[in-house]
Amino acid sequence: MPKVSKKGGKPGSAPYPDAKGAGSAGGKFSNNVFKMNKDLGQHILKNPGVAQAIVDKAGLKQSDIVLEVGPGTGNLTVRILEQARRVIAVEMDPRMAAEVTKRVQGKPEAKRLEIMLGDVIKTDLPYFDVCISNTPYQISSPLVFKLLALDPPPRACILMFQQEFAMRLVAKPGDPLYCRLSVNAQMWSKVTHVMKVGKGNFKPPPQVESSVVRIEPKVPRPQISYEEWDGLLRVIFVRRNRTIQASFNSHPVMNMIERNYRTWCAQNDVLIEDGPAEEAGMDDVNDAPDADDGMEIDGDDNDEEEDVPSFFGTEPKEIKKKSKGKIGDLMRAKVKKVLDDTGLAQQRAGKCDEADFLKLLYTFNQEGIHFS
Repeated sequence: MPKVSKKGGKPGSAPYPDAKGAGSAGGKFSNNVFKMNKDLGQHILKNPGVAQAIVDKAGLKQSDIVLEVGPGTGNLTVRILEQARRVIAVEMDPRMAAEVTKRVQGKPEAKRLEIMLGDVIKTDLPYFDVCISNTPYQISSPLVFKLLALDPPPRACILMFQQEFAMRLVAKPGDPLYCRLSVNAQMWSKVTHVMKVGKGNFKPPPQVESSVVRIEPKVPRPQISYEEWDGLLRVIFVRRNRTIQASFNSHPVMNMIERNYRTWCAQNDVLIEDGPAEEAGMDDVNDAPDADDGMEIDGDDNDEEEDVPSFFGTEPKEIKKKSKGKIGDLMRAKVKKVLDDTGLAQQRAGKCDEADFLKLLYTFNQEGIHFS
């Protein structure tokens, strides 16, 4: 029998019913056995050809340990077991866990299958070489960044998502779906689109099409702080189609920069001159209004389902009052200098690439400005 362990969050549904015929093959699996849990985003992949293609794209070795997230009724699981040494399947629904167990019961493969019952996002994962997942849409972004945060990272992840989310992962500068998620995912990994999967390949069919992507974490990892990197992206992707200079024309952003600068000075024994600002002061790059008047706003910019999960750090609370002291003036002057020196002041986040963001972050850091 496969090993079953309970870890992570609480299961999302009642125990598996003792229904006659529940152990039938996954391809013939019927909603008459038990209803799919919509809260868990359950859509069973029923097309055996698609299931086999996904496993084949993983490039598995006989020595591989594979993590499968959301095995459902086991249509992918049994195919993975044919090619890998061991499978660790993480499942929220105990009914599904029981179904997967029955698929291999009494077979040699049962000894190579471990089922972890719980929430994969809240679970401490053991070592594995490859991840394969028909991903519930609610955990798409948290799963991607949890996998990228693992040390050591997996060799590859073959993940199925809703098509729009998958297209965001692979989007390039200038693409309509290019966003903070795109930049973050591509900074820490190589992301490629593998195949599209139509709604008719699932039971019950979802409302949208799906796509499979391959994510290969970069080894070694880029030697920059994730919190710093994502902190900068949070500022300039608030509205991807406004200029980068306009993104910094915000009282909360400038207050965050000033607060971080004070911390940096204290940690590095740098003396700062504080006090009321001079009336005839420096050019105030923060005098522009916070409203989006006259600026083109992308409707998808604030739907950040791609928000970085809490295990990457938390975002500081914003203070809306404008700083009027000498340090505030100094920060506005430093920001203006950085944007002028990099030549990115009038560029838009949706058009910039990884090299532009790295140049911007490096130049800010050289001025003592940090984003975490």
